[in-house]
Amino acid sequence: MSAPHTDVEQVEAANRAYYEALERGDFEEVASLWLTPADLGVDESHHDPAEAGVVSCVHPGWPVLTGRGEVLRSYAVIMASTDYIQFFLTDVHVSVTGDTAVVTCTENILSGGPAPEEGEELGPLVGQLVVATNVFRRTPAGWRLWSHHASPVLAESDEDDETPPDDTPVDDGPA
Repeated sequence: MSAPHTDVEQVEAANRAYYEALERGDFEEVASLWLTPADLGVDESHHDPAEAGVVSCVHPGWPVLTGRGEVLRSYAVIMASTDYIQFFLTDVHVSVTGDTAVVTCTENILSGGPAPEEGEELGPLVGQLVVATNVFRRTPAGWRLWSHHASPVLAESDEDDETPPDDTPVDDGPA
């Protein structure tokens, strides 16, 4: 595969790298993909490096996390409590304007926790459907995450289905 040449290809590659690092549980790689104060030209001696160039993250069901330190701590917690995770991305759309890029996608997630009993390799696998928006900023070192926002997709209940079951009589009105 050749190196990406367009902004869209570079953003797609950065987005893939983010999910691949999560799948591997590679905290250092995940951390390297987020904006740093240096990426923004911020002098850390005069600013709190955790807050400079505020990055943000919303994991499904979590409050908004702001600041590089808080965001990266959340990934450390998630990685420590997740033995297996795999992302199947669908509906990926990339938009680039100047030095900012927005990626929207659907994360089809398969994850497993610790084995319930010793000797078992992995706990039960759980599937989850999440929609995500990843905002990237161009830096001299390449595209870096500025914000990640993921929200669960609520499953439709049977009550939401307006089609009656096959064994339910349908009243067509007067005969």
